[in-house]
Amino acid sequence: MAEAIFNKLKPTGFLAISAGTRPAEEVNPLVVQALSEIGIDAGRSRPKPITQDMVVEAERIITMGCEAEEFCPVKFLPKVEDWKIEDPKGRSLEEVRSIRDNIRQRVEVLLEELRG
Repeated sequence: MAEAIFNKLKPTGFLAISAGTRPAEEVNPLVVQALSEIGIDAGRSRPKPITQDMVVEAERIITMGCEAEEFCPVKFLPKVEDWKIEDPKGRSLEEVRSIRDNIRQRVEVLLEELRG
């Protein structure tokens, strides 16, 4: 959700790329629905694994709750910020909407920082 929201609101010259250490087979359909409610089409999005190149090229790395995992390799790198966002997997649509709104709020703050 963060990638889709950031890329919808981003200023010229910026790009968010989302990836994971254990990506799902497909984007959660409730996430796609919740994003469509705010004008974002994530129907063609596909989860992807994080690569070393992504880490090296990133200006900033935002994790969504890495501390909860038994091992999170990126938490040992510089330029990492963990937002501690709940995983929408197994959540109701109402809960996914709440997670979406939390992410959107954090993305808006991040965009203000990047513009400033």
